[in-house]
Amino acid sequence: MSTRREVLCLEDVWAGYGGGPVLEGINLSVKERDFVGVIGPNGGGKTTLLRVMLGLIQPTRGRVRVLGQSAAQARRFIGYVPQQVDFDRDFPVNVWDVALMGRLGQRGLLHRYTPQDRRAVTRALQQVEMLDLKDRPIGELSTGQRQRVYIARALATEPKILFLDEPTASVDAHITTSIYELLQKLNEHITILLVSHDMGVISSYVKTVGCLNRRLFYHESREITPEMLGEAYRCPIDLIAHGVPHRVFAQHHEEEVEV
Repeated sequence: MSTRREVLCLEDVWAGYGGGPVLEGINLSVKERDFVGVIGPNGGGKTTLLRVMLGLIQPTRGRVRVLGQSAAQARRFIGYVPQQVDFDRDFPVNVWDVALMGRLGQRGLLHRYTPQDRRAVTRALQQVEMLDLKDRPIGELSTGQRQRVYIARALATEPKILFLDEPTASVDAHITTSIYELLQKLNEHITILLVSHDMGVISSYVKTVGCLNRRLFYHESREITPEMLGEAYRCPIDLIAHGVPHRVFAQHHEEEVEV
């Protein structure tokens, strides 16, 4: 039986933005074809963690290795899907053009795209089932379709690892399910790490789950225990599940707050 190699390693990583640490003592080991979900409250450092692993933020302490290299050196092997942002729906760019942007890191701004670039984009759009809409303006797509295009843009880089930041934010339950099913299929060949606040759906699809609130509570299991949640959210947590995505409620001094 072959042993999967480690592709991502963080050892006692501390990081922040100048006003104190956002991440404290992070330890994480990810192996080939892992599918890791990281959950936690807003402001807990989830996006910062991704930026550290992309080499966009330098740790103040600790060590980050991606594919045996520094995070900055390995960035070209990582596909990244950021949180969705507002954009001008009338901007004249179509699905193909957006996905093609994923090849900029391979060619640079002043170089022509090659047949290899076009093959990579075609393959990426096929993977997310959006090739038939390649000429459609991006502004005419649904939220879920746009998210698939953004995933295709990341896949066009031909990555070894895929990072996603809140990939199902602002989409309904049906689209959320389709996106996670797509990610499960991609995970047959690509290591995936995503961050989200949606712990119920995450726990149904990923292979392992960690809870992050400045510190990371990760036990290489998909089980989300009350102890993990209590450590991460720092308040009593009740999980409510009836065959649908979970909801999490915390009690704060007689006031019920939905997290």
